[in-house]
Amino acid sequence: MTRLQLLGSVAVLAALLSPVGALAEYPDRDVRVIVPWGAGGGTDGIVRKITNIVDEQVDGGSFYVENIEGGISATGISQLMKAKPDGYTIGALTYDSVITVPWQGLLPSYNLDKLKLFARITSEPDAVIVDATSDYKTIEDLIAAAKANPGEIRVGVQNLGGRIHLTLLQFQSLTGTDFKIVSYSGGTAGQKEAILSDELDVVITSLGDFSTLIDDGTVRGLLEFTKAPNPTYDVPTSEEAGIDLVNGSFILLAAPAGTPDDIISTLETDYKAAYDSDEFQSWVAKTGVTPDWLGAAAVTQWVDETQKALFDEMNSLVESGVITK
Repeated sequence: MTRLQLLGSVAVLAALLSPVGALAEYPDRDVRVIVPWGAGGGTDGIVRKITNIVDEQVDGGSFYVENIEGGISATGISQLMKAKPDGYTIGALTYDSVITVPWQGLLPSYNLDKLKLFARITSEPDAVIVDATSDYKTIEDLIAAAKANPGEIRVGVQNLGGRIHLTLLQFQSLTGTDFKIVSYSGGTAGQKEAILSDELDVVITSLGDFSTLIDDGTVRGLLEFTKAPNPTYDVPTSEEAGIDLVNGSFILLAAPAGTPDDIISTLETDYKAAYDSDEFQSWVAKTGVTPDWLGAAAVTQWVDETQKALFDEMNSLVESGVITK
């Protein structure tokens, strides 16, 4: 054996015998966090907040958010599905990512089996929101006005065919009303601009999405489509109003399928620590959003059950002519 071969063998042996702690630990470079909606919306704000806390708590690479809009969240999630499964690209999923896109079959290549879910962090019921100076003081006022002026009251939703559009269609069907529906793509930013400029009379989205405008007295909530009172805002529930409709979104976190289990475990641990932090809990308590954790062991089953229930409901609405597919 030559001296060069001997040195090479020694180097290999030394690497094999090195303690695990001497090897690079995840993450040792920047982690990209895809938010499939525009900057400034509710999902963007929540994911940025918890990710910033993770970034502060974790040594090594930085965690940074990248907004990739389009396709009712499908554009960003498709990029996540195609990313290298090494833990350096993760992303956030919402209702439309899990329900609307796969149910409508918008992209043949879109399949949640291409992802590994590791957390649910929030639940967010949809809500009816109006300008603070609106004549509609209660949901009953709005319903009465809509019946008296069918097709005239302008209601903003985020995407035609999406969750909020479905909520409005169900609301119309249950209350015998007819609104003028105006769609804004790319999250809540367009809705906010429209209600501030009097382009809309009403918007439907979560209270958390409009928390800053609620807090400064610019807008107010009339109704939240839930059975549980909001922990932040005193807004009537649909159950209290006698309207049999519960709907809303959520935020999930995922990595590409094939990401090693130890990395998934690390991500779950880091985000759970950020979720449990006083900083996140005190912040989210002021946003009108309900923190609602599920870890990797439970979140996939929850998604499967939620998909089945909502797909069955939406198929029934197709059969009854309320929506089309």
